[in-house]
Amino acid sequence: MGSASNVALPAMGRELSMNALSLSWVATSFLLAAAMSLVPLGRIADLYGRRRIFLWGIVLYTLSSLACSLASNAAMLIFSRFMQGIGGAMIFGTATAILISVFPFTERGKVLGINVAAVYTGLSAGPLIGGLLTQHFGWRSIFLFNAVLSLIVLFFTLWKLRDEWAEARGERFDLTGTIIYSLSLFLLMIGFSRLPSTVAFLFIVIGIAGVAAFIKWEIRTPSPLLDVSLFLQNRAFTFSNLAALIHYSATYAVSFLMSLYLQFIKDFSPQVAGGILLAQPVIQAVFSPLIGRLSDRIEPRFLASLGMALTVCGLCLLIFIDARSSLACILAGLSLLGLGFAFFSSPNVNAIMSSVDRKFLSLASGALATMRILGQMFSMGIALLIFALIIGKVQITPLYYPLLLQSMKMAFSILSILCFLGIFASLARGRMRNNGA
Repeated sequence: MGSASNVALPAMGRELSMNALSLSWVATSFLLAAAMSLVPLGRIADLYGRRRIFLWGIVLYTLSSLACSLASNAAMLIFSRFMQGIGGAMIFGTATAILISVFPFTERGKVLGINVAAVYTGLSAGPLIGGLLTQHFGWRSIFLFNAVLSLIVLFFTLWKLRDEWAEARGERFDLTGTIIYSLSLFLLMIGFSRLPSTVAFLFIVIGIAGVAAFIKWEIRTPSPLLDVSLFLQNRAFTFSNLAALIHYSATYAVSFLMSLYLQFIKDFSPQVAGGILLAQPVIQAVFSPLIGRLSDRIEPRFLASLGMALTVCGLCLLIFIDARSSLACILAGLSLLGLGFAFFSSPNVNAIMSSVDRKFLSLASGALATMRILGQMFSMGIALLIFALIIGKVQITPLYYPLLLQSMKMAFSILSILCFLGIFASLARGRMRNNGA
């Protein structure tokens, strides 16, 4: 969904008269909804059953996909994407925990590698299928296609997934913490999107204060939404999640920026742009199972840190692309990013899920997914801020192509520095083989 919809952004912008900032909200609204709801939904899954939340997530995702396909204006599309984000959070906030629940520890890296490969296969198909659908049937067909896929998943889930897992059943749900947590993230993202205005800084300050209040509340409450002790006392869990946050913050905006670059500046069709963007997830899908198996035998921090270093190299290459850049140069940058992701993702997930007890698996899965979504949200926040400062609220026409290119170069420079710093967070997690794993 994410990679396919990014390819369709220019077509959405033309039909619904959306400027660069509102287009970025098509992606950001999904991420914001998922970030706000992932941890609460992970806790609810631990309390009431992971299968149940997974199933209802598929239902909500299907309905919101249909709503996206029927959107008549920008506001309706963005709201439908917000609801789609909640449904998505219910799915990927429980899926990893379900996998961990049914496979022994000795096969965990292999299983997670296969899972990551499945995700990246979807990401691989997204740009190509999204480009084909957009070019021949319009951007709305992408959401209809996803709705059909969701119905197929729902059928197989009802047929094959029979067991239920709820190791925290009987404990209380922290409603107060949920409200503080969700509002804080909402204010932070709204603040990022409105920079550099005074109101934006006010939202960000209130959001940060809300996060501090949330942490204080979670430490004191007897039945917390998020067991903060996992972060305070578990070094591997903390730094593995921090590494995930930084890595996704440094990479998610790439597909958004490159989609605009390929279709506006290079004047490629959606179909061709989708084929080019295919390079990154194909590399991820090919290498992830292998790296996942390696993470059962080699320290995850070494593999994941190598992955972040490769990602830095890919981002640095993209800094230098311009209107005259060759296709080989573009593909080299995207391929390095794909290889970096393959080395980082499976070992990092293995490290996180292996560092907690079974009763916290859904929570750990939700925390990991939250780090991913928060990272993606901050990545888009960086793009939003740069667009606001350099391009402004205008539709992207040839007159603004130089400013678009300038924005991209600045974004890739900032993301490269961020990812370089993330290497040290990845190394700081310590040795996993000493954690009873």
